[in-house]
Amino acid sequence: MQTWAAVDIPVLAGEGPPLRLYDRATDRVRPTAPGATATMYVCGITPYDATHLGHAATYLAFDLVNRLWRDLGHDVHYVQNVTDIDDPLLERAARDQDDWVVLGMRETALFREDMEALRVLPPRHYIGAVEAMSEIAELVEKLLAGGAAYRVDDPEYPDVYFDITATGRFGYESRYDEETMLRLAAERGGDPERPGKRHPLDPLLWRMAREGEPSWESALGTGRPGWHIECAAIALNRLGPQIDLNGGGSDLIFPHHECGAAHAEALTGVAPFARHYTHAGMIGLDGEKMSKSRGNLVFVSKLRADGVDPNAVRAALISGHYRTDREWTPQLLTEAERRLARWREAVALDTGPAAEDLVQRLRTHLADDLDTPSALAAVDAWVAEALERRGTDPAAPRLVRDAVDALLGIAL
Repeated sequence: MQTWAAVDIPVLAGEGPPLRLYDRATDRVRPTAPGATATMYVCGITPYDATHLGHAATYLAFDLVNRLWRDLGHDVHYVQNVTDIDDPLLERAARDQDDWVVLGMRETALFREDMEALRVLPPRHYIGAVEAMSEIAELVEKLLAGGAAYRVDDPEYPDVYFDITATGRFGYESRYDEETMLRLAAERGGDPERPGKRHPLDPLLWRMAREGEPSWESALGTGRPGWHIECAAIALNRLGPQIDLNGGGSDLIFPHHECGAAHAEALTGVAPFARHYTHAGMIGLDGEKMSKSRGNLVFVSKLRADGVDPNAVRAALISGHYRTDREWTPQLLTEAERRLARWREAVALDTGPAAEDLVQRLRTHLADDLDTPSALAAVDAWVAEALERRGTDPAAPRLVRDAVDALLGIAL
């Protein structure tokens, strides 16, 4: 699948501290420690309504990770999927009397445009579930052969399910109790009440074909994959048995990341699948989580069509900490636009206060679990000095412009 265009990243002198991120599995902020190549998988969209600000906030958070690792000298191997076949997509297409393929392609194209406008660095591999169908089916076959999966006793629809006892570790990533997991599974696409399952939490791996639904031929029988095995297959086949970071929104903690990790670990025997499981908070509007089901969405494309600078959208979203659930308000955008106007005025000056210390403060704040509020405040402080004409360094404005671009992804 086609990705989007990359932006050039200025190279800064020096080096900051190692990036520390919160890890859900250990409930701690811990250093990341990638090798020469840092590996990151971030779960992509189901393309039936793209791209609202909740999406944007998630991908901006992991774009900051990408930029910090690159600034530290790592090559970043970043993979993202597109869930271009799943029940929500089919349901939306049916509701709107649309072709599910056309709907998926249209919304994916819009998502790419939005990511490019927001200056999000593109993944090296951008893979749709449909184009990965054969490799997903192959992994399900391996899970069946290894005893980690089974078919339900249903003569009409002998679907394949994963046995959550297969690894002996199920639940370590989310750290939820069983009652919470059952509730979330029911709310987020699971089927805990399905007869014939060994355990109510066992997730679907391969759904046998139903009348009127798209399906694919495989050795498993004609059908289509469950949600979680899709990401496990795409990640394993491009990044290997263990990755540095598995990311997404906090609504993916369970069941998606828990099940995806279990699938991967059952296939490879390597645990944990990810050294960090890191999640972005939810963006709210009028006191509720911004979501497709509620219909309370603010779209990046609509803001762009209204003439809003995508850099201001980016600045507004990162003005709060990435792990915090937070509200989107018009005032937030207005403040971001004012902030960018001041920053641009300052970096357009012929001279400014020395900026090497600011660069290091930016690195230090961002390395501390992506502390963007403190990073933005540090730039504000330099800008205030510069606008008061308290600096004589002719190289400083350009250095600040480059640092804000390289580390925060904001073009001044």
